[in-house]
Amino acid sequence: MTEPCDLPATEARRLIGSRKLSSVELTESCITRIERVDHAVNAMVARDFERARAAAHAAEDAVMAGNRLGRLHGLPLGIKDLEDTEGLRTTYGSLMFRDNVPKADQHLVATIRAAGGIVLGKTNTPEFGAGGNTRNLVYGATGNPFDPTKSAAGSSGGSAVALATAMVPLATGSDMGGSLRNPASFCGIVGMRPSPGLFPSEKRLLGPSGLGVLGPMARSAADLALMFDATASHDPRDMLSAPLSTDEAASRAAADLGTLRAAFTPDFGFAPTSRQTRALFADRAARLAPLFASAEDATPDCRHADETFAILRAVNFLASFGATYHTDPDRLGPNVRANVEEGLRYTAADVARALHAQTTLYGAWQRFFATHDVLITPAVTIQPRPWTELFPAEIDGVATKSYYHWLALAYAVTLAGHPSVCLPLGTDADGMPFGVQIIGRRHGDRAVIETAKAIEAMGAAMGPELSRPVPDIESLAAARPIREMAGFLDMG
Repeated sequence: MTEPCDLPATEARRLIGSRKLSSVELTESCITRIERVDHAVNAMVARDFERARAAAHAAEDAVMAGNRLGRLHGLPLGIKDLEDTEGLRTTYGSLMFRDNVPKADQHLVATIRAAGGIVLGKTNTPEFGAGGNTRNLVYGATGNPFDPTKSAAGSSGGSAVALATAMVPLATGSDMGGSLRNPASFCGIVGMRPSPGLFPSEKRLLGPSGLGVLGPMARSAADLALMFDATASHDPRDMLSAPLSTDEAASRAAADLGTLRAAFTPDFGFAPTSRQTRALFADRAARLAPLFASAEDATPDCRHADETFAILRAVNFLASFGATYHTDPDRLGPNVRANVEEGLRYTAADVARALHAQTTLYGAWQRFFATHDVLITPAVTIQPRPWTELFPAEIDGVATKSYYHWLALAYAVTLAGHPSVCLPLGTDADGMPFGVQIIGRRHGDRAVIETAKAIEAMGAAMGPELSRPVPDIESLAAARPIREMAGFLDMG
């Protein structure tokens, strides 16, 4: 029997608006699901159930009164624990902030509440989002919903797991080196890295840097579109933010794949994509290619992407945590310290070289998209591994260059600043989800979502092997608590 929490966000919102589903009923269903399965995966780490219940009753009253309803009216959401929530513990995955309770909502959270969304709780993340494995010393590890011994990736792993298990219909995330897209792929849900500035952050320390962005996460491309339309906004406190266009009719039109010129690449010419992932991607590419007007194996020039991302990423961490590192480095975890120390080694000449290389890469991407409409790649270089592995030290026996080198498929897109949607397309032989990146033109965010919707629909029509996988809720409910597993609260 389908529970209210299992409903698509779009359907739940339609039913709430037509008085066929109570926001109270939906919220209680989500709470029940959290209490039933979260012990197995540790996704929803700070809970705001009583205030959520009060908000749900108020939402129900507004419906019955005939009030104008927001796009997210009555929908419970999970908020990544990097984003400030008024009155609700926000730790950023750091022991320094284990008792932090913000006095105000971050802009994105305020936008969600203004659209009628209900904050149900906070989702787990590595310390300050540093790393592709959702583990920290405050809350411990988050397990994959298809196998709790395996990684949910990160840093938005808690949000991805909460969505996959239907704890919430929508959730927030953030992304620098794939922090939205990697967990979406590992957990079989949909995550979007939008063009910088569309989801503004007043906490951006390096104003012109578009490496880090906030973004939406959902269980389907249609649900993602709902959240995108409700929460993309403008905030002048973010240097990259600009007023939204009022004429989006063309970009919201359903995508006709038969008119689009597609390109496929397993590695952008440089990423250490595993043999397993290459084989999975080759199968999906062969199935998808005939849907397009044209399809070819091609990639934009991504030379120097590894060094460029390493330098610019380290500069961001240096700006954020350099002062703490100099005064009390032991307050920072190993990933954050490593990034700050790397940043201290670089010179102004290194930074200048990286910015020039990023600009050159950007130009190459614009030339590429002059003759292509969509670029499709694997979302991640590998399939899920045990979460006890802090990061993949090797891929197919070859050592990785850093703890984030395995995220190269994601950070190539980050450097170019193009929108990307991670879409699940079935599973591997072990039953673990497999996802692809669907990348579009700079600022073509809504068109990318529509393309993802069309691919999702066509994939589902081809059979279950290309449909979104769903975890076994009964097995999770019966599973032993993840906190009982060795290494749960240990960063190695």
